[in-house]
Amino acid sequence: MNTPQAAGGPDAGLIQLIDPDGRRTPHEEFDPWITDVDPAALGRLYTDMVAIRRIDQEGTALQRQGELALWPPLLGQEAAQIGAGRALEDDDFIFPSYRETGLAYCRGVEAEDILRVWRGNAYSGWNPFGKNMATPQIIIGAQTLHAAGYAMGIKYDGGSQAAITFFGDGATSQGDVNEAMVFAASYQAPVVFFCQNNHWAISEPVQLQSNTHIADRPVGFGIPSLRVDGNDVLACLAATRIALDRARTGNGPTFIEAVTYRMGPHTTADDPTRYRDANELDLWAAKDPIERIEKHLDGLGVDIAELEASATAVADAVAAKLRKAIIGLQDPDPMDVFENVYSQPHATLERQREHYALYQQQFADAGSATEGGAR
Repeated sequence: MNTPQAAGGPDAGLIQLIDPDGRRTPHEEFDPWITDVDPAALGRLYTDMVAIRRIDQEGTALQRQGELALWPPLLGQEAAQIGAGRALEDDDFIFPSYRETGLAYCRGVEAEDILRVWRGNAYSGWNPFGKNMATPQIIIGAQTLHAAGYAMGIKYDGGSQAAITFFGDGATSQGDVNEAMVFAASYQAPVVFFCQNNHWAISEPVQLQSNTHIADRPVGFGIPSLRVDGNDVLACLAATRIALDRARTGNGPTFIEAVTYRMGPHTTADDPTRYRDANELDLWAAKDPIERIEKHLDGLGVDIAELEASATAVADAVAAKLRKAIIGLQDPDPMDVFENVYSQPHATLERQREHYALYQQQFADAGSATEGGAR
């Protein structure tokens, strides 16, 4: 666990187990947490990353084709999400932001259920308690408060599970995230704060909002931190296992900064070429999380052509099912907007429902009058 340190260079204090060239680096603290990750397990992590990259590409394509209103790409952040996602137990509860497609995939959420909210077809895509994962949070950083509160509930109920919340570097400048860390530290709540530092808070670079590493900030709240290579799936897996173990054994919260890069736009409504140097993109493309695992497995003697074919088949099947399901979604009835707002009858909502029904009836009446006039 780290104490505050000078920022130094961008890689200072960065824990890395597999470098961009696929070379394995031993690490005394992290290695014991990944002894079960043999080449076959690493191949499964690789397949997961290939699959969620394909889901992400389909999301972008569907938005460009007018099938989705918006899409937040995760391109480049696959290792952080799959590494963390595969470290979780089934009863751990995830509180995501809006970019955690990989976490939802790990939780068994159908790809079309991840995308339907971006089509404007539903409030959300799944039952949070059916997957132990909250639905995407659009309000920046709000999910960290939910995670801290849920974790406090786990502690007072005597549970053995943990909560984990995901957010970007920009969210660490929000009051919600800092308040969540205050409560988590004060009550030693079993929660993991997982920051995917993708270097850009929309169009603002991380250096503008922090003169030190993001991982230095939580130490001021009394929360130990880990700073890992977010493009290294093994490092992300090990770090998350360490943090979850601390939470489950009564040692309170941990903060993980996974240093990665957002290869695409903030959302499909964004144009990163207006604020981002193309040379920076090329630099990070050389650190691609999927390619480095290919190189590592190739060095271990794995048949890469066979692995690629197998992973591509999985990705193709997910993509085909996703596209068919999204295009085939039926538009909800206008009155469905009042469903699932409150768990119990609510007088104000019922009054709004009645007024909106009368409003909708005007259009039906106008249509009938037009048809009558035509005859």
